[in-house]
Amino acid sequence: MIGIVITLYAGLEHALEMDHLLAVNSLVTNRNSIKQASKDGIYWGIGHTFTIFVIGIIMIGFKVAIKESIFSYLEGAVGLMLIVLGIFRLFKLFKKNTHTHTYSHSHEHTHSNGVTHTHFHSHTYTHSHPIDLFQHEHPNDTKGYKAAFGVGLIHGLAGSGALVVLVISQMKTVLEGLMYILIFGLGSIFGMFLASGLFSIPFTKNILKSQKLQYALIIISSLLCITYGAKVAYENFLG
Repeated sequence: MIGIVITLYAGLEHALEMDHLLAVNSLVTNRNSIKQASKDGIYWGIGHTFTIFVIGIIMIGFKVAIKESIFSYLEGAVGLMLIVLGIFRLFKLFKKNTHTHTYSHSHEHTHSNGVTHTHFHSHTYTHSHPIDLFQHEHPNDTKGYKAAFGVGLIHGLAGSGALVVLVISQMKTVLEGLMYILIFGLGSIFGMFLASGLFSIPFTKNILKSQKLQYALIIISSLLCITYGAKVAYENFLG
């Protein structure tokens, strides 16, 4: 029982690593409800656990050794993903919605000879405004959850090597090792569930009503995501 609790805690602590928090924070800034943001965290955790479990089957079950350098490159790929997430969030923030409207009207004109003509005129004008800070909420927002799941998958690729090697060195049987990974995954799902819910609080409709402050928080979190991603990518590809 103690071993299970320790494993759950290890998974929870793993979910709170900097790159994980930055990625999920970038995702939940799209949300205006804690419930939806928390679901993003759950889907991130499921994707993360799925990848680690698959790699665990390959390394533990089929005795396939994966070079440490491969996981280093995957870690670098996580850095690139963080950069993309940050840039994409900034792009969505500053994107403009342009609407074009056409207004038509007609009037009659009578010439000196008594002939009347009807003239039609059309006027086209455009206007733009910043997009909504948040995406529209839907009960089954599969698009948003797929994004969170995909981010979790990539994170699982990067961090799974050291974990599986540790499991191999500590566990006696294949089944025991895979069970450890699943329990670890449950801990990471719970950890990200809590983190994503907390991160989304400033963006809920009733908590922080200043849109300027929300804009500032999104910009800061996006820049942190880009900066940290660049650091991770540099260390693993060029360092």
